Amino acid sequence: MKLQNNDSPLAVVVPAYNEEKTVKAVIETVLKNPLVGEVIVVNDCSKDNTQKIVEVFAENEPKIHLYNHEKNQGKGAALRTGFKKATLPYVIVQDADMEYDPMEYEKVVRPLIEDQCDVCYGSRYLQNNPRRVLKFWHTMGNRFLTTMSNMVTDLHVTDMETCYKAFKREVIQGIKIEENRFGFEPEVTAKIARKNLRVYEVSISYYPRTVDEGKHIGWKDGVRAIWCIFKYGFLRKH
Repeated sequence: MKLQNNDSPLAVVVPAYNEEKTVKAVIETVLKNPLVGEVIVVNDCSKDNTQKIVEVFAENEPKIHLYNHEKNQGKGAALRTGFKKATLPYVIVQDADMEYDPMEYEKVVRPLIEDQCDVCYGSRYLQNNPRRVLKFWHTMGNRFLTTMSNMVTDLHVTDMETCYKAFKREVIQGIKIEENRFGFEPEVTAKIARKNLRVYEVSISYYPRTVDEGKHIGWKDGVRAIWCIFKYGFLRKH
């Protein structure tokens, strides 16, 4: 698929916490994508040089907008800030590491541009795309949470926990995000389902990092995700 015009209608929201090793490469790659019109980096009170690195980019690149949290709150809180600041028609989430490839935005955003859906998930588990071999229990945990979410929301997605979620701007700005950490994923999925929005799913590549390489999510976030699935998908419904 190729772009039919030179417009750059995509806002990329980048939550960042202690990502000095990768945030530079991520921003450089994001800016190479012709779809990208603005890059909203939310520095969640990093203790390393993340803020300084992004500030250097922002001084010379008008597409970059940096917002800093004075207190570390979590990915969900950073996304909440970023979504509010978006001004372009479409919004996508980009983690500040190298697990996801920004050059695949076209695949995830095109269904929105063509009005086939209101929300598009980039799935790591659909076929025909390369990915680094995943840890077995990480994969099983992801499938368990996705299955639980599907049972409660009556959606049938293959990767509820994916980072690459793209939205029409008015859709995501119309959803109140309450979770501060990784509970964002099941929360937003449940709220999308309750609004009866059109959801699309496409396959994407995935190159995961380990905890030793800087991955922040842990088992406590998995427990919280289970609670969020029932809280937003079941309890709120009743």
